[in-house]
Amino acid sequence: MNAVAVPIPAPAPPIPTPPVQTPKQRIEVLQKTVSASRLSCWVGCRLKFYFRYVLQIRKAASPALHVGSVVHTVLQQWNMARWRREPFVTQRFKEVFDKRWPEQGKINWDGEEEADKKQGWALLEMYFTETPIKSNERPEAVEVAVESDLSRYGLPQLIGIIDLVRAGGIIVDFKTCGQTPTPEKAAHQNEVQTSAYAVLYRDGTGKQEQGIELHHLVKLKIPKLVITQLGPMTEAQRVRLFKMMESYVEGLAREDFVPSPGLNCMGCEFFNECRRWS
Repeated sequence: MNAVAVPIPAPAPPIPTPPVQTPKQRIEVLQKTVSASRLSCWVGCRLKFYFRYVLQIRKAASPALHVGSVVHTVLQQWNMARWRREPFVTQRFKEVFDKRWPEQGKINWDGEEEADKKQGWALLEMYFTETPIKSNERPEAVEVAVESDLSRYGLPQLIGIIDLVRAGGIIVDFKTCGQTPTPEKAAHQNEVQTSAYAVLYRDGTGKQEQGIELHHLVKLKIPKLVITQLGPMTEAQRVRLFKMMESYVEGLAREDFVPSPGLNCMGCEFFNECRRWS
């Protein structure tokens, strides 16, 4: 067999290091787009927003946040498998869970990592058993990135990633939590996110969502599933969302980064930075 000369490709040019942005430059970037998570942080505490998105102070993930992230990854794979019409195999998702679990930064487990890992998988086993979503129900969309140009309202571009859209246009968002939510509390606490997703869905599809479902996987001794079913976004909710976005735009322009002391402060990752703020 004759040898064939294979040309050696030239090395790729080095990727240029992007210039370091100043806080002023980051604010200018933040004014152009907004997501539900950013807006929720803004309305919750503007100083926390400043630490997280302007100064970009990085904090280690909490154990609860890590459990939620891993559970979310597995549910994403479960939804994708149904979209591809693949058979449900528990072991497949257990392997995804085990592979994803070590992919973490520095986390203070306080000796509870194994217990938290068992609880995370127990949440998924419970969900696979109790979910109202049939194994043969093909999703309309899974983990889809969407955006909406709201410049006609004088607002920035709205961006987001929707966990799941069930057949017929039902938007689903998955959450892990430590306490059983009531329907009123779940609807109120998640209104920014559900309204943002409704706007994104309508702008992306040209039709109204059939409804919104919040699937809470509750981390109790015996895990349980709580589903909050909401109707389509109302006009009042759309107006409320846009008013919050106006506050976001105007507050960023004024650099209005002030603290909001309250009950949530003790669990805030920026507690020490906030105490030193002046």
